[in-house]
Amino acid sequence: MDFALSEEQELFRTAIRKYMNNLNGTEAARAVIDGKLDVVKSAASGLAEMGVTAIPVSEESDGLGLGALDLVPVFEETGRVLLPGSQLETLALAVPLLESFGTPAQKAARLPNVASGASTISVAWYEKGTSLFPNSFCCVAAKTENGYALTGTKTLVPVIGDPDVFITGAQTAEGKSLFLVKASDLSSVRTLSVVDETQQLAEVTFDAAPGELLGEPGNAADMLKHGLLHFNAALCSSMVGGMDELVKMTAEYAKIRVQFNQPIGRFQAIKHGIVNMKLDLETARSLSYYAAWAVETDAVDKVAAVHSARSFISKAYIKAAGDSIQIHGGIGFTEELDVQLFLKRARYYENYFGSVRDSRKATAHSLGWHSVPAKRDAVPVS
Repeated sequence: MDFALSEEQELFRTAIRKYMNNLNGTEAARAVIDGKLDVVKSAASGLAEMGVTAIPVSEESDGLGLGALDLVPVFEETGRVLLPGSQLETLALAVPLLESFGTPAQKAARLPNVASGASTISVAWYEKGTSLFPNSFCCVAAKTENGYALTGTKTLVPVIGDPDVFITGAQTAEGKSLFLVKASDLSSVRTLSVVDETQQLAEVTFDAAPGELLGEPGNAADMLKHGLLHFNAALCSSMVGGMDELVKMTAEYAKIRVQFNQPIGRFQAIKHGIVNMKLDLETARSLSYYAAWAVETDAVDKVAAVHSARSFISKAYIKAAGDSIQIHGGIGFTEELDVQLFLKRARYYENYFGSVRDSRKATAHSLGWHSVPAKRDAVPVS
C-alpha cells in the first residue's frame, strides 16, 4: 500500500511549513507561556488566509469539502512547532460533529464562520471525578419554551484562542445529549494550571445557559465516539509532527556536541538511540496515515485503525521526548532548549480526550477481543 501523500498535499505542506518558519518555530508557543496570547489569534488568522480552516467544511457551507487526509500535513506541521490554538478541537472534532449531526440551520449558522476563520469551537465535556464516558452527567439540561437551559460545571475545557461556541454534554430526560452553547452565555470561566503551559484549560460554569440541541437527544456518547475518530486521527498527525522535529533536533545536536574530542553521534549508544527514535517515527507515521485514510474512506476497520494508532503514537511520542532529553544530557531539561516543551506536550496529549488505556479498550472491542466468552463445561479436578 502506498502511504505517501499526493503531490498537492505535499505542496500544501511546503506552504504551511514556510508559514510556520516565518513564525520562528516554537516562538508562538513560548509567547503563550509569557502571557502574550495575541500570537494565537495572529497565527490562526494566517492559517485561515491559507484556507486551512475551510478544509473539512463542506462546499455547501462555504468550505473546501476535503477529508481527513488533507488535514495530515496541516497538523504535522503545526505539531512540529507546538503551535498553540484551537485548530484540533475546531476542525477535527467540532466540524465533524456539526457536519454529521447538525441541522441545516445549525450548519448554516456555524460552519461558514469556521471556514472563514471568524469562529472557533471548543468542546466542554469532562466533569470532576468522571471518566470520558460517565454513566450520567451532573450538568443538566432543562426544557424551556425556546429550547434548553443548561446548568452545571465542566472542567478541563480547552479555551485557548477564545472559542466563541462550546459543544457540551448534559443530562436530559432522554439521557446524555449534546448541545451548542455560546461562550457569551457562560456564567464563569476559571483558568486551570496545565503541565503544558503552551495550552489553556479552564473550568466553565453554566447557569441556565441557553443551549441548542445537537443531534438526537440521548445519543451524546455515540456521537462523541464518532467525533473522536476524526479527532484522534488528527491528534496522531500532530504527535507525528512533534516526533519528527525531536528526531531532527536530536540528530543535529549529536553532530555538534563533542566529547573525548569527537561528536557524540559517533558513539554506538547515541547512534542506536537515534535510530530507534527514527524507527518509532516511521511506524507512527504509517499508522497515522492509515488512520486518516480509514476515517476519510469510512473503512470497516476505522475504529481499530484510529485507536491502535493513538495508543502507539502517544507512548512513542513520550519515549522520543524522553530519549531526546537523555541524549541532550543536563541541558535537555533547561528552558532554553525546546526538548522539554515537546515532553510536556507529549504528556498533555497522553490523556487528551481519552487515555491510552481508553484507546486500547476501544481497539480491543472493535476487534471482538472483549466479547463474552462462551460458557465452558467444568473441568474435572483429578
